[in-house]
Amino acid sequence: MYEPLWRAASETGLAVGFHPFLIADLPGACIGLRINRLHSHIGSGTDPEVWKRCARMTLDLVAQLPEVGRVNLGGGFKVGRMPEEPSVDLADVGAHVRREIEAFRERDGRALHLEIEPGTLLVANAGAIVASCVDVVGTGADGYLFAKLDAGMPEITRPSLYGAQHPIDVLAAGRDQAAVVFVGPCCESGDILTPAPGDPEALMPRWVPRPEIGDLVVIGGAGAYCAAMATINYNSYPQAPEVMLEPDGALRLLRRRQSSEQVWQNEL
Repeated sequence: MYEPLWRAASETGLAVGFHPFLIADLPGACIGLRINRLHSHIGSGTDPEVWKRCARMTLDLVAQLPEVGRVNLGGGFKVGRMPEEPSVDLADVGAHVRREIEAFRERDGRALHLEIEPGTLLVANAGAIVASCVDVVGTGADGYLFAKLDAGMPEITRPSLYGAQHPIDVLAAGRDQAAVVFVGPCCESGDILTPAPGDPEALMPRWVPRPEIGDLVVIGGAGAYCAAMATINYNSYPQAPEVMLEPDGALRLLRRRQSSEQVWQNEL
């Protein structure tokens, strides 16, 4: 057993840690394994000081691996899905990391090839889930007004997993605003679309036009870690279709809605 070199970043609730080790302790050293690339997982954050510190820790490890020529500072870049959420300042983070890379070149003589993983930053706000309101239920003056949608955990698990926030818009005009808790269709107490930030066990109503059955409801920020993390076929719900909105406004079907037969076609 070998101690992990990294622990997840503080945004995940775990401590950032670095464990020095001897190259001879690596199993690969016994079989002639050559290490020419190092990939660290920083975690999606906005603080440039964290990026600078993690870059420096990674480069300290590279200094012990003389054949490494590529460094991947993985983990993604934080993108705000809600109006009040910050997004990473790429120029600020980039300047910090560049200084660390250049300082390493001066010390070590190696010009490293830097790799990054900007996927979430590019596509998180480029996708949305279009759902329908299928029920509206109030639980009294001391309770909540719930709007049940035909989309939830089978399409987006981030809110119920870790209290992630997504913008939600009811496509209706001329109605009074109401504090609404949005839920999905699954037989699960955790199928909540509007939890409290960072707390999937708590409810956080949204002020929106009071929804009615049949309304279209748009859940934004669904371009990353939504379709890929979907609990497809949970409660036997078919996988939703995907549609591309082209630059000219045309809609192009990318994936058909799954049929009921396809849900159970592999059962024997």
